[in-house]
Amino acid sequence: MTTVRLPLFPLNSVLFPGLVLPLNVFEERYRAMMRELLKTPEEEPRRFAVVAIRDGHEVAPSAPGLPDRTAVPDSGPAAGFGDDPVKAFHAVGCVADAATVRERADGTFEVLATGTTRVRLLSVDASGPYLTAELEELPEEEGDESGPLAEGVLRAFRQYQKRLAGARERSLSSGADLPDEPSVLSYLVAAAVMLDIPTKQRLLQAPDTASRLRDELKILRAETAIIRNLPSLPASELTRGPTSLN
Repeated sequence: MTTVRLPLFPLNSVLFPGLVLPLNVFEERYRAMMRELLKTPEEEPRRFAVVAIRDGHEVAPSAPGLPDRTAVPDSGPAAGFGDDPVKAFHAVGCVADAATVRERADGTFEVLATGTTRVRLLSVDASGPYLTAELEELPEEEGDESGPLAEGVLRAFRQYQKRLAGARERSLSSGADLPDEPSVLSYLVAAAVMLDIPTKQRLLQAPDTASRLRDELKILRAETAIIRNLPSLPASELTRGPTSLN
């Protein structure tokens, strides 16, 4: 078992390998994390782990009424996540490689990172200025029939986007807009479809690419059927162009 210890950045969203993650970092615990990452030479990866929050607050209460009226002030690396932070997070997350970490004049940070590798959360350490975690790297297995399943998901995803765009075929113009590699496609679709966090989390932690694609095919067919019967459903920004994997 290959394990690694990395800074931990919990979010109310799911990060997938290959997808870009922009962050506006303003809380002190995460500003401390970014200052530490900046000590890493530019030619080396500046890595941290992203996990989706199961139970807790992405932004810790910093004053009465912030971020909600019932909140009480809280501070520290585990603020908002209870006495045992590991229970507040989903068990599988994704390593992020920060290509850009830019400090603003007010001490906040603008960060642009890319998801790289899935990891399983083993333990969380709240003894420092920010959370760190012991993580087990999860390999991406292809599974059976991933190629044919990818072709089916691609067709279903195109139909889904067309329905969201009001059948005006402005979302995808050619096969070159989406990757052919099954695992890359599976993560792109998982990120692009409008789903709740538990469903996206289920796709992230699928045992292999084929299982993820099989699940996505069912989801896309169901979502497309719903949109077909609800023509007034508002379209997502994702229909305005293909999702970038930069």
